[in-house]
Amino acid sequence: MSPTSYAFFEGDFVPMEEAKVGIDTHALHYGTGVFEGIRGNWNAEKEALYVFRLREHYERLTQGCRLLMMDIPYSVDDLCDITIELIRRCGYKQDIYIRPLAYKSARLIANLKLHELESDFCLMTIPFGDYLETDALRCCTSTWRRPDDRSIPPHFKMTGVYINSILAKTEAVLAGFDEAILLNSDDHVSEGAGENLFMVLDGKLITPPLGDGILPGITRSTIMEVAREELRLEVVESHISRTELYIADECFLTGTAAHLTPMVELDNRKIGDGSVGPISKALREIYFEIVGGNNPKYMHWCTPAVPKAPAS
Repeated sequence: MSPTSYAFFEGDFVPMEEAKVGIDTHALHYGTGVFEGIRGNWNAEKEALYVFRLREHYERLTQGCRLLMMDIPYSVDDLCDITIELIRRCGYKQDIYIRPLAYKSARLIANLKLHELESDFCLMTIPFGDYLETDALRCCTSTWRRPDDRSIPPHFKMTGVYINSILAKTEAVLAGFDEAILLNSDDHVSEGAGENLFMVLDGKLITPPLGDGILPGITRSTIMEVAREELRLEVVESHISRTELYIADECFLTGTAAHLTPMVELDNRKIGDGSVGPISKALREIYFEIVGGNNPKYMHWCTPAVPKAPAS
């Protein structure tokens, strides 16, 4: 049975081609939406697809909804159930990307008052492989700066905010690099265009604090816990300067789409010896075991979504 492309739209499961919004939809014009990126990882040996940290993603999405005054009619439990049902209807037997979106659905483009606009929720899934297209990143420091909480709160995946990431990513690729590293307005390292950042220095695993304009990434929190539990590393949240990245022993980026991807160069300078470091390699291996449903200790993070058998 081949996969079928469905979406959850306006309260129902519909074929993907029927899930459409009007050109006068508020979110299209003003970026008034909150989304998540969630991975479903196919385990061929177990014939099962595991969705990684599903509930945590929806907890963050509903927090973002409160910020944008979106009153969608679904609880976190409802959203988890809708997601599993959509995956089963689609029937994918491969890695997938799950994209929920809460948005201001009002057919109105001349109103900037959030509290006067109705909201809705939609959901789609697509087959998804490697996001960054390389296992060893060459990065550059972007000329664009991460916004801070005083301008646009960076702690949620709001659609309008991603213009910042798109500008930085495009600049980096046009300059011949794989990814951009953004600083904040205080010249502290913030994150990649779509990923959190870690560095290894003097035996410690260091990552910027939430106050430096970063997303509180779910993969980020996963790696922090795994590094402490499995590798017994000291994990520190601290300001990082660009110079410290240049002299780091290892660096890597993390995210739902990016998984854990080492950074081996920054601004044409080698990080460490210019190859994937031992801590990055070890964490990456453990991470893939976990998200694929092959590590019993962390199965509470994995929600199984086995496709339904065809009706007899």
